[in-house]
Amino acid sequence: MIGKRGAKKDTQERSRAEYSAINATVAMVTQGISVVVAYAGRVVFTHTLSQSYAGINGLFTDILGILALSELGIASAMNYALYRPAAQNDIPKIQAVMKLYKRLYLGVAAFVAVIGLGMLPFLHHLAGDLSAIEHLKLIYLLYLGNSVVSYLLTYKWSVITAYQREYIVSLWSTTFFVIRVCIQMAVLLITKNYIAYLLVIIIGTILCNVYICRQAERMYPYLREKNDNELPREEKQEISRNIRALALHRLGAVVINNTDNLLLSRLTGIVNVAIYSNYYLIISSVRQVLDRIFQGIAASVGNLGTTEDRDELEPVFYTAFFTGQWIYSLAAICLYELLCPFIALSFGTHYLFGRSTVLLLCVLLFLQGMRKTVTTFWYALGMFWLDRYKALAEAVLNLVISILLGVRYGVNGIFMGTVLSMLLVPVWMEPYLFFRHCLKKPLGPFIRKYAVYLAVITLTWWLVDTVCGLVTGGMAGVLILRFVICVLTTNGVFLLAHVRRQEFKSMVWLASSLVKRKRGDNKSERSEKN
Repeated sequence: MIGKRGAKKDTQERSRAEYSAINATVAMVTQGISVVVAYAGRVVFTHTLSQSYAGINGLFTDILGILALSELGIASAMNYALYRPAAQNDIPKIQAVMKLYKRLYLGVAAFVAVIGLGMLPFLHHLAGDLSAIEHLKLIYLLYLGNSVVSYLLTYKWSVITAYQREYIVSLWSTTFFVIRVCIQMAVLLITKNYIAYLLVIIIGTILCNVYICRQAERMYPYLREKNDNELPREEKQEISRNIRALALHRLGAVVINNTDNLLLSRLTGIVNVAIYSNYYLIISSVRQVLDRIFQGIAASVGNLGTTEDRDELEPVFYTAFFTGQWIYSLAAICLYELLCPFIALSFGTHYLFGRSTVLLLCVLLFLQGMRKTVTTFWYALGMFWLDRYKALAEAVLNLVISILLGVRYGVNGIFMGTVLSMLLVPVWMEPYLFFRHCLKKPLGPFIRKYAVYLAVITLTWWLVDTVCGLVTGGMAGVLILRFVICVLTTNGVFLLAHVRRQEFKSMVWLASSLVKRKRGDNKSERSEKN
């Protein structure tokens, strides 16, 4: 049944767990497809264009990532503001939130455009030894244009997410991404023209934004209605407060995530930027696949937090944390053993870092993964204000330590700075704040679980590395055999270590109950047809 102005109602309401599972599964599969397609696009890119273009891609991406600071975390604040009205199907309140969301994002797009254009006179200084590239300013303007249009219309996607239907956005955005990359590869193979390559990105971004916006309006027709609904003053003040807090989070994230290429370019040379861009593509792609699992449960966590007693969150949190430490450590171990042969096979041996550098990058992935459950719950529950200075402290430490160590140790020093700043601030502070202010439970049980997980992961990593070190032969054969060793050994050890844990049982129970529910739905559908 479809309400006159509301969303479609399922004949049988799905539970939060089911929506979480659907969103997480679809997100993981679609992100996996995106990874494969992005990898294919990267191979074509590196074989048709020079290292200089790979360097400029990484550099301009970081520069515009810094400009994205102007977004100030608006999306997170507005998504949180939508959870309660979506759970209550309060259409006037949703319309009021969306009206404010639109104004804020149009302001962000205008700000990015103006500041981005203001950087044009200084572009040659920022580009360093890449300043001799032909049409450098035009290339930068195309990057800037894509960044600006990415803020237009996407705010309407958040209503789909608030109703726990993130899987719809995942499906369509991945479809457009695959089509876009395929066209880009064809353009590069036929013309080897970097300008045409960038134009395809902009057109693809616009078409994707418009299409998903129309899907949101079709699902929720009230998004098309003109209305005079406004949020009460106190709710606007709360959103403003959250945005101010998230601005500090955003600043910290930008400094941490978007300065590596700038530091590499200045301290070690643009060649290392090109090399790092390939490692970053693979590692970030894997991380995005796994992050999408948690992105898929965020709306359900937010819904749970607004409609139920927060005591219900603790077992859900521990099950999610157990799942997270399993999948992120498996990813880190596999990448450490597979990255070098994979990159050598795909891009050539001149694109390789040393093993110590790869270890640092994989440790970073692991630490980010161990934080993911806490940050997902924290953001979904709207707890932005309490840790507003945490990200800023981490960012300052990261920048200072990375510069000091980068001058002395080069590439490794830059990444060591990121690892150390993460250990010094968020690794311990985030769970401390979450348990104290959100769960209101003692931190001790979490620390003990964390220590046990860490001990098992360390032992497993050493064991896998020892066995993989014995593998010799051709590069393709080594890659395949190491992959089998990583997957079987890591999962085998984890299973033996954790099979008796309640979190493991909960994870298995949830998976089995969802499978049974799906089979039951299929049987009901067949019975109705008969």
